[in-house]
Amino acid sequence: MILLISDLHLEEERPDITRAFLDLLAGRARAAESLYILGDFFEAWIGDDAMSPFQRSICEALRQLSDSGTHIFLMHGNRDFMIGRAFCKAAGCTLLRDPSVVQMNGEPVLLMHGDSLCTRDESYIRMRRILRNPLTLWVLRNLPKSTRYKLARKLRNESQVHTRMKTNDIVDVTPEEVPKVMTQYGVRTLIHGHTHRPAIHKLQIGADAARRIVLGDWDKQGWALQVDEQGFALSAFEFVPLDASLPATASDASKSAG
Repeated sequence: MILLISDLHLEEERPDITRAFLDLLAGRARAAESLYILGDFFEAWIGDDAMSPFQRSICEALRQLSDSGTHIFLMHGNRDFMIGRAFCKAAGCTLLRDPSVVQMNGEPVLLMHGDSLCTRDESYIRMRRILRNPLTLWVLRNLPKSTRYKLARKLRNESQVHTRMKTNDIVDVTPEEVPKVMTQYGVRTLIHGHTHRPAIHKLQIGADAARRIVLGDWDKQGWALQVDEQGFALSAFEFVPLDASLPATASDASKSAG
């Protein structure tokens, strides 16, 4: 069994999402062969050298799952594209290139975060190209941590404002881009996140039936895609209400999950 999730946007200010994620690690993910996290795992990431205690606790929880035998694959999102190999090594996970083709249920499946499919949002695509440039990343990683934090907060605020101002079709994937990319990689199943619009879309590429599976974001509920001998099943689940008897911090919760 394989699990795929995305867009958790983990941050200390959302303990309900953290609790739900730790519960997933302690439960369903322990029975999984692999766990794929397709971007925007964290709400923000300014560098592996600047991990907060909260982020370290999540790293430790991932390591516990990895040590239990589940393979973990992590893909960059638009919020956490500065996650590096140091974090992945500590967490026991493999950094996955966006896009990547993997085998699932005997077929090649294309995995993406999904933001690169939103080509009608031209200003975002230009900014994405600049920020993902290796030279830009080197400069960002060598800025003082305080400067990186201020820059990340500025970009986050601007992104939220611009997203609210744009029409729905601009911030969603470009319909023509989907079959183009799927044909390029020779797949008939595409899985991505980013748009926060969970659904399974039936497609036709040439003479072949195809599908685009959109993972949901974790906000008022969680989302996971399970792949097993029964096929591809996308489902939501409610967050367990926070209880005073539960561990107070992500670090304590991850330890209890072990």
